[in-house]
Amino acid sequence: MTATRRRGEQLEHAILDATWQILEEVGYARLTFEAVAALAGTSRPVLSRRWPTRVELALAAMERAAPPGIEVPDTGSLRSDLIELLRQTVKGLGSVRGEVLAGLAAEAARDPDGAAALHVWIARSTRGDAAATVLARAADRHEIRAVNLPPRVLQLPFDLVRNEVVLRGRPPGDDAIASIVDDILLPLIRQLTTA
Repeated sequence: MTATRRRGEQLEHAILDATWQILEEVGYARLTFEAVAALAGTSRPVLSRRWPTRVELALAAMERAAPPGIEVPDTGSLRSDLIELLRQTVKGLGSVRGEVLAGLAAEAARDPDGAAALHVWIARSTRGDAAATVLARAADRHEIRAVNLPPRVLQLPFDLVRNEVVLRGRPPGDDAIASIVDDILLPLIRQLTTA
């Protein structure tokens, strides 16, 4: 029986599925191009042509396995919306994503190309627009004054969650999320939106 040669999207999916399987089984630290190629039934050069670095390969596998997505909450209160927004972010990270992100961040510190790929992925996967929508709805309810906040402030909730993942190796739980909202985000938002 002759093996069918896979190309294009079919081959890419096989490679990314194999990468995700390895990430789930042994984590980012033990992810190798050789292991992925063997599991996907291809060669290392095929992987290297599409994903020059291990960081890029892992990020592509993460995106295929669990593409980041956030449904903008509308609970009726700014605090509850922020908590739900962070819960969705944490859910998107999952336990494997937390370990992978920690490993990626450590490797990116030594690899400029990997750092660039990680920054592009973070920019795509985080949703400052979701935070802006939450704040606009709070302004419509007269909880805060309407104001255009800087992009870095809108990105802050997601940065704080990622910081927890990288520093602690796992996403924050409900207590940490409540602390982020109550001790950091709400005081900052109120300060920036007062006349």
